[in-house]
Amino acid sequence: QVQLVESGGGLVQPGGSLRLSCAASGSISSIRDMAWFRQPPGKQRELVARITSGGNTNYADSVRGRFTISRDNAKNTEYLQMNSLKPEDTAVYFCNALILRSSWGSYREYWGQGTQVTVSS
Repeated sequence: QVQLVESGGGLVQPGGSLRLSCAASGSISSIRDMAWFRQPPGKQRELVARITSGGNTNYADSVRGRFTISRDNAKNTEYLQMNSLKPEDTAVYFCNALILRSSWGSYREYWGQGTQVTVSS
């Protein structure tokens, strides 16, 4: 089995910063794409940022220039550095990864449990 565990969420004032981490554990052969999603109250889950195994990134327009996604392949961990936070960034943030458990298997998506980020003065 594979698990993704997020950490780093919390309460921050507008303009502040937070760094989220997501560590993958279990039987892992390789990890392809890794991503962060978020779900604001009363809204649909949306893609925030994605990073490929080669390091290419994509960002939602709403966070581009403020958020940075990165990964540490040796630690099977992804990060989301969030700067200049706004109240509209308030949401539950979920990490996501496409993971291969064995060389003869197939890549499958896994999700973390979510971590709350609240931006409020």
